[in-house]
Amino acid sequence: MKNINYVINGVLAIAVFILFILHFTGKNNIIPSSGTVMTTSEENMLSMPVAYINVDSLLDNYYFSVDLREGITRKVENMRANFVQQERNLQAEAEGFELKMRTGAFATQQRAEQEQRRLEQRYAELQASAERQSLELNEENQRINMQLRDTIMAHLKEYNQMKGFQIIYSNSSESIISPILWAEDMYNITSEFTDYLNKKSTSQGSN
Repeated sequence: MKNINYVINGVLAIAVFILFILHFTGKNNIIPSSGTVMTTSEENMLSMPVAYINVDSLLDNYYFSVDLREGITRKVENMRANFVQQERNLQAEAEGFELKMRTGAFATQQRAEQEQRRLEQRYAELQASAERQSLELNEENQRINMQLRDTIMAHLKEYNQMKGFQIIYSNSSESIISPILWAEDMYNITSEFTDYLNKKSTSQGSN
């Protein structure tokens, strides 16, 4: 389900998440106690700690996301199977109708016309039912996306209270151009944050 990916990626990717603004006071923050001078890159890492999350990996491994995706997938499969079965039944009735028309099985022309209208009505009802279920499924998918987004954002804010990142970017293969064009693996917190989310899910499920 790419919609969860698009929604979560959009939330994580729209610019950046500036969760905490760390204030550093002069040279005391970039000079170790030993008195050695740090390089420019080391100074930048201290003055602006950043990280990124691979959204695809997060959604594939976050238990709550997997459960939601499996649930919506089951509903889609059940809806499709039910529609296909009803369509087959209706097709069989239509073929029976055509056979009766060819063999003159209807007692009167009026009776044949009544049967034709009944079949047309059933086709219209089946189509309307499919459209209605599709709309309901889309609404549920949006609700699930919102639920997943809100859950991840709440835990991300909580997680960052311990980590103190100033900026957390997103990275996803779903986008033509990812917000992260290149980054060292050391800045990838996807696995750690996914573990954090899953521990939260497990602890909440046991309560």
